[in-house]
Amino acid sequence: MSDEEDAEDDRTTACGPQGPNGLDGLEDVLATLAYLLTRSQEHERRTAKAGITAARSDVYLLRALAERAEASRVSDLADRLMVKPSHVTRQIDRLQGQQLVERSQDTQDRRARQVAITRGGREVLDRLKQANIIGLADALDGIPEADVVTTATVLRHLIDRYVHRVRATGADDDPLPDRTDGAAGAPGPATGPRTAAYQGG
Repeated sequence: MSDEEDAEDDRTTACGPQGPNGLDGLEDVLATLAYLLTRSQEHERRTAKAGITAARSDVYLLRALAERAEASRVSDLADRLMVKPSHVTRQIDRLQGQQLVERSQDTQDRRARQVAITRGGREVLDRLKQANIIGLADALDGIPEADVVTTATVLRHLIDRYVHRVRATGADDDPLPDRTDGAAGAPGPATGPRTAAYQGG
């Protein structure tokens, strides 16, 4: 048996059996969770309650902008979100139309534009995040805090590995499918950024 096969066996053993409590179980849980968290009707309900029309990926872009104290270039945002710049430009057009982001001239390159989240954008994002947290708190009622922390740590590690794999392949794609672009329908993430944790949509 080769060293590579030995290493693979070690990883499999470390992860546990390929059964209901091992990787098969985790895959099933993640698939179900992804389905539940990306239902269009729930996302539309939450964004409508926040007073905006935004795709899931638009909300994810707002999260990325909110993490930075200064404005960002479109090219930098596209690299961070692992999508094409043209996709980010369309998102910014939608969000700027709702006064959630604003464009400004790049002080170092007059041909380039920078983008920043507005105060209104931060307020909307805060309302969405609080609604998500309330939903999580209800869903996790009775689960020990230590278990929640451990789960978040494991999922964050999984996100980082997936992001690394995507960047290594050089693939440009949407971080989350825009099945409802234009309608209310956005890390997470997976930020290079973290994924929009519990989009609730």
